[in-house]
Amino acid sequence: MEALCLSHVSKSFGRKKVLQDLSFSVPEHSVFGFIGKNGAGKTTAMRLICGLLKADAGDITVCGSSVKKEPVKASCCIGYLPDVPQFYDDMTPYEYLTLCGKISRIPKSVLDSRITQLLQAVHLTPGSHRIKGFSRGMKQRLGIAQALLHRPKLLICDEPTSALDPAGRKEILDILSSAKKETTILFSTHVLSDVERICDQTALLHQGSIAFLKTREELQSLRHETDVEICFHTPEDLAKFHNIVPESRISGSLSLKFSRRQEHDILFLMDQLVRHQISVEKIERIRPSLEDLFLKTTGNEGDVS
Repeated sequence: MEALCLSHVSKSFGRKKVLQDLSFSVPEHSVFGFIGKNGAGKTTAMRLICGLLKADAGDITVCGSSVKKEPVKASCCIGYLPDVPQFYDDMTPYEYLTLCGKISRIPKSVLDSRITQLLQAVHLTPGSHRIKGFSRGMKQRLGIAQALLHRPKLLICDEPTSALDPAGRKEILDILSSAKKETTILFSTHVLSDVERICDQTALLHQGSIAFLKTREELQSLRHETDVEICFHTPEDLAKFHNIVPESRISGSLSLKFSRRQEHDILFLMDQLVRHQISVEKIERIRPSLEDLFLKTTGNEGDVS
């Protein structure tokens, strides 16, 4: 079953089209990476999913409930973690989650055990420490506990690892990886290495539409195709080899680049170098990453966001 489905969704603000015929679905108990440049429309898409905005066209369903036709039922299935969660700083984690549980009308008979379970999962103690003394990473972990308190079927995370150090990022990613056992996660981030690490599927939003959608396996398959860069000692050697293998492209004053090469192609290049007695400074294999795919699709302008 799909936890989330967007079908031909469009949204404009005045004359500006932000989303155009946007369609994708997210399977249950998976982590779905959502990436794109600033202004690509990710925030708008997440607000539409949460029911905070209305789409101009198309339909959004959360666990089978239409956001348009059954907004209350759909919203009850959603947990949301903003990039900078806000709290009552004078409370302890336990006090704050208790307040959230009461607002969500979670029965007291299950609330205490649920809070204890979540605080253990996010590595926080329920003790007397006030939230105002928490680090950014601790607040993010408490935000995850809050978002999961009512057992949502879809957890939307907006830049959950932003401004965290590597240790803090690892903690959040480990928690989210474990959380998919009980929920589905829509993970918006600008840290592409985080996407590669935990996401089962990744979608790039570009100019209001999905530019590509790939599974973890499809992204990993990119690793089997490598770019090869050969650096020569002299311009004459470069020109000579460029004439022998014309499909290469000049990538520097003394270097040629060969794109999307398999292992047997690399052996062929080395054989040609030996056969024509051309000496080189170095041969480097460059494995493409998600960042390479992002830049190739969107160009080098702007930031990932």
